[in-house]
Amino acid sequence: MLFRRRIKPTRIERLRIAVWPRKGWLRSSRYYSKRVLRLTATPHAIAIGFAAGTFASFTPLIGFHFLIAFGLAYLVRGNLIASALGTSIGNPLTFPFIWAATYEIGSWVLHSEPAASTHQVHAQFQARLLTKSIDALLPMLKPMLVGAIPLGLIVATVSYFVVLKSVEVYQLRRRMTLAKRRRATPNSGNDTPGTAGD
Repeated sequence: MLFRRRIKPTRIERLRIAVWPRKGWLRSSRYYSKRVLRLTATPHAIAIGFAAGTFASFTPLIGFHFLIAFGLAYLVRGNLIASALGTSIGNPLTFPFIWAATYEIGSWVLHSEPAASTHQVHAQFQARLLTKSIDALLPMLKPMLVGAIPLGLIVATVSYFVVLKSVEVYQLRRRMTLAKRRRATPNSGNDTPGTAGD
């Protein structure tokens, strides 16, 4: 490929980039926000698609977030690309907090005795995930799935309104800028000197 790196990154370097991007999280978040704002769709379609991706990222079903986001976005007629970008809410920095919160809420809803303490949820869930055993995962997976629904709905609703207003403002400013450029640019068809009737 034309822009392929000459030195292939090691596994440790790829893991470090996943946890902490080369240019930092602030620049990455700006990049994703600009990608969302520049999508060509109605503000509602973009916002509802992003909200679908946000909701999907709260589920503990790692590896299926994109599929869940696409399915939800399709059902609510949201933008599919925005739904994919919405899953960026779930990342290595936020997963420990998301999993701990969903587990705590799920355990409270189900009135079940917690299988792990709140500060150990992330480590234990990862350890059980690596065993690839449903029996080992089920005691933690069930409360996390139940807790993901109310928490995911709250965060998705907030993100919907934030993205909706942001896209509306961005698209309005863009239309005004394009209109100013059209007015500033003279019409070449009317200003051509020396017509046949002169």
